[in-house]
Amino acid sequence: MPTPTPMVPQAMTAAKADAMTVRFAPPEEALYLLLAWLSPSFPVGAYTYSHGLEWAVEDGAVTDAASLSAWLDDVLCHGAGRSDAILLARGMEAASAADEETFRGLLDLALALQPSQERRLETGAQGDAFITAIRAAWMPECGSAAALFDRLTTGGAAIPRGGWAYPLALALAASAWRLPVAATVGAYLHAFAANLVSAAIRAVPLGQSDGQRVMNRLRATTQALSAEAIAAPLDEIGGCAFISDIASMRHETQYTRLFRS
Repeated sequence: MPTPTPMVPQAMTAAKADAMTVRFAPPEEALYLLLAWLSPSFPVGAYTYSHGLEWAVEDGAVTDAASLSAWLDDVLCHGAGRSDAILLARGMEAASAADEETFRGLLDLALALQPSQERRLETGAQGDAFITAIRAAWMPECGSAAALFDRLTTGGAAIPRGGWAYPLALALAASAWRLPVAATVGAYLHAFAANLVSAAIRAVPLGQSDGQRVMNRLRATTQALSAEAIAAPLDEIGGCAFISDIASMRHETQYTRLFRS
């Protein structure tokens, strides 16, 4: 009797099944890449964006470490932090499986989710800059995801400038370099939170020690959110951080500004 062919559960997409066969980069290499790509030295201009936080400071909603911690917890769990993390995880699935159609659909969704002009600028400009930096210094060498990276970043089929979203740009590069999904999502959320804490240190102003206390308080939040995003199907995406969204809209007409969003 012939050996039966293993059945893929119906709930599992083809992209997920293919992604499971990926041989990930060694942990030490993955750590180095994520530390480099998501560090303040990587030229995406993250320090110029506050995600609406500057208006919250001006309005008096964020005045100290406690109010900052509460604000960021909401943004992470109910706003762009959660949405970006799910998009990143699902984007890595699609890229690892070289599923260009699904990846492009996720990119369109990521841009459509932006609630204001400045938030669209924030994700788009950083996504463009990230792809430019990767192509200049970190080009992946082989594999189907690397081939997709090359196709979507150069030539006639490339995503045009202004058409990227930051979490999807990271998803494509991370898949091309065979980075683990969990580590990539966790590192992204940490960088997202750290950048906003840095913005608060300048805008409130907030002391360096208070900033580090906030980062420590957010540790459990980011870890739990990372695990949730990795397991969440795409139809669970969405947010309800309405005050943060309104803050980004109000920031567009704020009289004095240090940040672009």
